[in-house]
Amino acid sequence: MGQQLMGGVTLHKRLLDHLRTAVVMLDDNLQVRYLNPAAEMLLATSASRAMGQPLPDYFFDDEEARAALRQCIRDEHPFTRREARLAVSPGYEVTVDYSVSPINEPGQTLCLLMELQPLDRLLRITREEALIHAHQATRALVRGVAHEIKNPLGGIRGAAQLLERALPTPDLTEYTKVIIDEADRLRTVADRMLGPRKPPEFKAVNIHECLEHVRQLLLAEHPRGVSIWRDYDISLPDVIADRDQMIQVLLNIIRNATQALLESHTEDARIIMRTRVLRQFTIGSLRHRLVLRVDIIDNGPGIAPDVQETLFYPMVSGRASGTGLGLSIAQSIISQHQGLIECESVPGKTVFSILLPMEQPEVTESEQS
Repeated sequence: MGQQLMGGVTLHKRLLDHLRTAVVMLDDNLQVRYLNPAAEMLLATSASRAMGQPLPDYFFDDEEARAALRQCIRDEHPFTRREARLAVSPGYEVTVDYSVSPINEPGQTLCLLMELQPLDRLLRITREEALIHAHQATRALVRGVAHEIKNPLGGIRGAAQLLERALPTPDLTEYTKVIIDEADRLRTVADRMLGPRKPPEFKAVNIHECLEHVRQLLLAEHPRGVSIWRDYDISLPDVIADRDQMIQVLLNIIRNATQALLESHTEDARIIMRTRVLRQFTIGSLRHRLVLRVDIIDNGPGIAPDVQETLFYPMVSGRASGTGLGLSIAQSIISQHQGLIECESVPGKTVFSILLPMEQPEVTESEQS
């Protein structure tokens, strides 16, 4: 009895149900005959709802993909597509590798077996790891350059002060004052390039209190022209972070968005501050049980595609008046919290996303230096 239960169709179904690969069975009319649980998750539907229903027209939104399915039915030749975009619901697309194989059993109508391997998560993890590694390499380079700048600046400033004392007439001191002031300005720039001087002081922080603090500051600076909306998940627990550094990061991102909106004279200019919790989420190569996601969304002109790739590099800015240090420093702060800042931008919608593990991060010696 037990052997019968584990044999034949029952065993095959159990195996399919436990696969992480999404499996869909279609008949020759492209109606759904089977979905395994992985396919239910990928397609955001239930098997009972999809069974007997044709694939929606928007699923394969290009004629070439639909023609390939019809040819597979006609010629009974399997095919594979790489990094295809599939519309699993209106307005929501996923990137997948998928293979379609015809199954023609004697006495049975032809069926198509689709195997779909989602790539969005893999592509995102790969992109995040590349961003983290690039940021670490850039920070090491910038810190080395900043130290090399600061060392001779002290000598230049000291020499200018000695020269000032030896000048025969007081009116010549205006030149030494320029040297001293410019040396001080460059030292300030170098200090900013080095980023935070002390490690984070981790405590339980209410992220909404930080957002409200920043919101009040910006509304005081710009009482007209930009509205700031809230979309909070009020059930969020406190996050373990440095409150002052979190305010610095949020202020930098939201102030950038505000200035971009004002400079572009965007109609109905608005910023949305949104908080959500992500469960079992991967940042880079590390998986976390709970991750805080803070989205700062604006409806401004967007960021040029060529700038987006290097947005978090030092001395890169999307605005003519920007210094290019703010986002680099913000990324450094969040990196010390073992998190990441991402950006996606198209005209009319720019989203900066702060991803932050909700457990207490471990600070390494290299992060403290």
